[in-house]
Amino acid sequence: MFEAPYPPYDPTDKQSFSYETVVKRWPIIVTSIIDQLYQMNHGLSLLEPQSDVFDVKHMNPERKSAIIREAKTIMEKVSRVRYEMGRDYPMPEIEDDGEPLVREYNLELKRLAGEGKGTWFTCPWLFAECYLYRLLRSFFKLTDHWAAFDQFAAQKDDTFMKSSVAVAQIATTMHGMESTKDILESDPSKLEVLFREMLQVCLWGNATDLSLLTHMTIADIENLQSVGKEAQTARQEYILKDDQQAVWDHVRTLKNARIDIVLDNAGFELFTDLIFADFLVTYTPYVSKVVFHPKAIPWFVSDVLPTDFLKTIRELIRSPSFSSPSSTSPTSKHSAGHLKLLANRWDRYLSDGTFALSVPLETPIGAPDAAPIHFWTSPWPYWDLRERDEELFGCLEGSGLVVFKGDLNYRKLTGDIRWPVSTPFATAVGPLAGAFPILSLRTNKADVAVGVDEAVVEKLEENWRISGKYALISFIPKADA
Repeated sequence: MFEAPYPPYDPTDKQSFSYETVVKRWPIIVTSIIDQLYQMNHGLSLLEPQSDVFDVKHMNPERKSAIIREAKTIMEKVSRVRYEMGRDYPMPEIEDDGEPLVREYNLELKRLAGEGKGTWFTCPWLFAECYLYRLLRSFFKLTDHWAAFDQFAAQKDDTFMKSSVAVAQIATTMHGMESTKDILESDPSKLEVLFREMLQVCLWGNATDLSLLTHMTIADIENLQSVGKEAQTARQEYILKDDQQAVWDHVRTLKNARIDIVLDNAGFELFTDLIFADFLVTYTPYVSKVVFHPKAIPWFVSDVLPTDFLKTIRELIRSPSFSSPSSTSPTSKHSAGHLKLLANRWDRYLSDGTFALSVPLETPIGAPDAAPIHFWTSPWPYWDLRERDEELFGCLEGSGLVVFKGDLNYRKLTGDIRWPVSTPFATAVGPLAGAFPILSLRTNKADVAVGVDEAVVEKLEENWRISGKYALISFIPKADA
């Protein structure tokens, strides 16, 4: 296994974002789970349906009592985690819940404990954060009635609904491209301009992250999601590593290729991922298929599950929420139609295989047999991919381009190591470099960052690593055979 020459980030440094995560962010996240379960229990007690999770209307008293009792057990377990986390207690083993990776997490936890790093503040940040979400998953899985429940679904849905303005705007932009197909085919320079624009839409879609936006207003979210031409031009100076030219030079060598997108957040970011994928397969001759890689379990609050993927497209087709029904402007009415046409095209792409998930669309949460996605919820850095999951590695070797979206994927690509900022990206991804073409699109919301000129860093504000204001477009080509 590859070993980095620098230590990982950990919460012992009170000036680091990892310390703030353990002290502030994690308690907010776990408290929100407790609050949600409490409210759902209250609704069940009053026979008021809170969601489509339970059919309260036809529920017998015994089942209702069992659901409430199990929810209380989950709340007790989550409350204990919150208490022990704040006091730097040893991290408990994950109970065997019948789903993958329990043994792997527990063995690594035992190894870390042997080195004196088995508590919430001494453990490497990347492992501790992945472990937390796997631990939470076990609490739900070890029940009869909550095993299929996504404790973050309501937050994901709510935030996406607040993205209606940006969603409608982008849909109209895409509709306007319909009349440019012939021009794009005859003028590659114009295609390059549009490629860069779509790439930046995909990049800045990552600015919406539910694990970070704990106090964001609708106005804040809409500001982050601004995708107009002027906004993108202004943001150019905030891209601290910009490999757009190298990416384009690579993509235009492809012919009817398959690309893979390792997904990050559901909602608006997933929408922008679909926009980028749609552009590639609809308007360029370079890509004919896009495979999307979701997560297996509720993960880092907002990450895409298979159910999120399908639900997003279905909601865009049938929901009036994205058509700004309160607005009477022609633009709003047209945008609603444009969005429905776009979503219907994506639905067709799913049917004919142009778009695909790496697992079946109906894959349930935590499915043990969904092998292609369990690596993404392991604690391992991606430089261990060949050794940890040879089948997935072999699959990605056949891709024309593998796009890793977001902050956590970036942390895992680089091992969440204290690399000097000037370290080349290819160095930081270790043995993964050259295995297949890699594109990382990431807005900075964690400490690790590489491939940035130190002279540039000296001019930035102190929190440039974590503010989400700056971004990195990092590309590594496949090594010559």
